[in-house]
Amino acid sequence: MTQTRYHLRTTKAEASRIFAAWDQAFEDEDAPVGVAEIDEAADIHEVSVYFDDETGGAARLADVEAALDGIQHPAIAVEAIPDTDWMKEVLAALKPVRAGRFIVHGAHDRGIIRANDLSIEIEAGQAFGTGHHGTTAGCLSMIDILVRRRRPLNALDLGTGSAVLAIGIAKLARIPVLATDIDPVAVEVAQENVVKNGVSNLVKTAVAVGMQSPAIRLAGPYELIVANILARPLMDLAPAVEGQLAAGGDIVLSGILERQRQAVLSAYRTQGLYHRQTLRRGEWVTLHLTR
Repeated sequence: MTQTRYHLRTTKAEASRIFAAWDQAFEDEDAPVGVAEIDEAADIHEVSVYFDDETGGAARLADVEAALDGIQHPAIAVEAIPDTDWMKEVLAALKPVRAGRFIVHGAHDRGIIRANDLSIEIEAGQAFGTGHHGTTAGCLSMIDILVRRRRPLNALDLGTGSAVLAIGIAKLARIPVLATDIDPVAVEVAQENVVKNGVSNLVKTAVAVGMQSPAIRLAGPYELIVANILARPLMDLAPAVEGQLAAGGDIVLSGILERQRQAVLSAYRTQGLYHRQTLRRGEWVTLHLTR
C-alpha cells in the first residue's frame, strides 16, 4: 500500500513536542509517528508521520500543519513512499546491537537471543536511544566492565531517553535505578520500556531538569551515575554530579566527541574526580571517572 510521509528536522526538545502533538492528533487513525536522531552533537532530530493513501495520504498536509498549531517548526517536507514493506526495511536496518553481555533489539529479533544474553527490548522511533548510537553502546560496555568489578548498591541514569541504560543496569546488577529526563514524553516512553523489560520493581522514572529534582536528592547519593547527554551540559553539571556521588562511586559519561574529551575531563578533574578509562566507538568516547 502506498504511503505519504510528512517530516521535518529540528531540536530534540521541539521534536518531542511535535511527536506528542502528531501522536495525539492522529492516534485514532493509527498513523505511525516516529522520531530519529540524525546528529546528536548538532542536536538534529527528525520527526515523521505516515498516512496510507486510503486515509488521504498526499492530501493531509493541512491536517499535519494544524496539529502543530502554536508550535514553531521548520517547513514540513512531503515524501511519497513506494508500495513496499517499509516497516520491514526499517527493522532490517536496525539490527540488534551487542555491547558486553547486553543485546539491544526490537520485538522482531527476540528469536536471536542466546541463553546468556542480557536482553534489552527497545523499539525504534519511540524515543531517544535504541542502542545503535555509539554513545549508548559505549555506555553499556562500560557498565558491563564496572559491574563485573564491583556491584554498586544503587544507580542514577541522568538523561535517560528510552531508559536503555537504566534497564541494562537493573538487569545486570539487580539494584535500584532512578532514570530521569528533562523531557516528559521521553519519561513516559522510558516507563513503558521499563515495564516491558520486566524491571519496574527496580527502575523508577522521573522528570528532572539536570540534577535539580527532589526525586534525585531523595534517592542519592549514588554508587553509579551514568549520563549520556552532550559535552556542554555534562561540563555544566559536573559540580552537581560530584555532589551526588557516594564514596567510592563510579561515573560514566558519554555523548562526547573525541575532540571534546579533554574539556569534559578538565571540568570533572576540577571537582576532585579522576579519569580511569576511555572507550571509543568511532568519533564518540565514553568516560569512566572516580574520586
